[in-house]
Amino acid sequence: DLDILGLLKIDVLALGMLSAIRKNLDLVGLELHEVPAEDPKTYDMICKADTIGVFQIESRAQMSMLPRLKPRTFYDLVVEVALVRPGPIVGNMVHPYLRRRRGQEPVCLPDPRLVPILGRTFGVPIFQEQVMKMAVTLAGFTAGEADRLRRAIGAWRSRGSMDEMGAKLSSGLKRSGIPDDFAATLFEQIKGFSEYGFPESHAASFALLTYVSSYLKCHHPAAFLCSLLNSQPMGFYAPHSLVDDAKRHGVRVLPVSIRESDWDCTLVDQNTVRLGFRYVRGVRESCVRGMIHEREKLHFSGFQNLVSRSDLDFRSLRLLAMSGAFECFGLSSRDALFRVLSIQDGLFHRDGPQGELFPETALPKQSFEEQVIQDYASLGLSSRGHPMEFLRQRLLRDPRLRSRARNTTQGVKAMKSGSFIIVPGLSVVLQRPPTAKGTAFATIEDEEGVLDLILHKEVYEKCKEIIREEAFLWVKGTLQRDGDAAQIVVKGIEPIFSELEVPVAPGAHALRY
Repeated sequence: DLDILGLLKIDVLALGMLSAIRKNLDLVGLELHEVPAEDPKTYDMICKADTIGVFQIESRAQMSMLPRLKPRTFYDLVVEVALVRPGPIVGNMVHPYLRRRRGQEPVCLPDPRLVPILGRTFGVPIFQEQVMKMAVTLAGFTAGEADRLRRAIGAWRSRGSMDEMGAKLSSGLKRSGIPDDFAATLFEQIKGFSEYGFPESHAASFALLTYVSSYLKCHHPAAFLCSLLNSQPMGFYAPHSLVDDAKRHGVRVLPVSIRESDWDCTLVDQNTVRLGFRYVRGVRESCVRGMIHEREKLHFSGFQNLVSRSDLDFRSLRLLAMSGAFECFGLSSRDALFRVLSIQDGLFHRDGPQGELFPETALPKQSFEEQVIQDYASLGLSSRGHPMEFLRQRLLRDPRLRSRARNTTQGVKAMKSGSFIIVPGLSVVLQRPPTAKGTAFATIEDEEGVLDLILHKEVYEKCKEIIREEAFLWVKGTLQRDGDAAQIVVKGIEPIFSELEVPVAPGAHALRY
């Protein structure tokens, strides 16, 4: 429609990673141009698919591709970013590229004029610019016609114009002496671009952000986490997955604290992050800012001192109490909530004299399990631990489930390809891309890491209600390995709580984020 009207079309992308990178660079005192290029440790991390939180290469498909492609240079990242797209997948470009890159298949270019065009990508046309150059160099296209071809390729599922321009390209290649079988394969690959393929310039721009975010995660993991948490919503994973991944990399994550927290998460030192009040669900920033301003005048000496000096309403006090923010005063979330409700019910005056007015209570202490569940209910994450930690302990106490409960995501990845496996985990990602012909892709998480799942159409149809509605799952399937990439081809899924006879804390069933 815009073409008919003669209007210019520009895509303006809002990338949350740009904000996260800016905040991260500020925290570590770097400018973008000061990030070292081609850092070996960064590429080591990328090749292991240790990329949760990283721009572009944190998805299940990208993380599965990384150990197979093994990027070692910036241009490898450019290809990686562009290769895992609907166009190259539909055009059957992925496997030929990987085989040729590994030396498992020869690169045969029937015309020397193709070498400067397709040589860097092993004879596979991955970028729109390559198609344009072939059209001009080998098929007799003018620059204007090549641009029309580019627009046909770039238009979303533009079958009609793609077929028209593609036919012209095929006849031009034939006149240029390109063998029919090569031209036919090339044309089928190019047709895949109508399902969405990247220009090389776009892929290079994205690859720069991919590399910089990877470098920051590798060398400044605490600052990286802090900047991601302060840039939400963005990215592929929920904040709880980002926090758990950072903790597995040695980052200390401190809870929300009335005495120490700011609205945003803060970097305590190069290895420690303090959660901010922004993660206390339901608390308004304006209320918290006023409390922080009062705290900056003079630190709060205790609960009663805070209540009398701040203008926090009872709703905010209640939410802060349930988040554990008063633990810095020696009060559990239960004790703090009791005191807030006592003031709200008129048992004590809000502006009473300083000091401890509240009698000792006989409230039972919360178990670790109850604390983690309370954290998730209030914050959507927990600095204490992962829900699978307490659930696994319960599973191990059940003789019927003990053997399968020992399997962890990382333990499974070390097993032999083809092994039949049953593994418990928390469902964190579910995708069903339109180009996958009904196959769904999912990810489960535990205290050790994440594990990717493949659910073919018939399995997904049987299990879709469970995987959509249940948080904790038993996954049954076969381990499939391609190089260092490992995933489970799922045969069946069952909810854990249907088999667990030991009672669990209230709210554990609802840990769906």
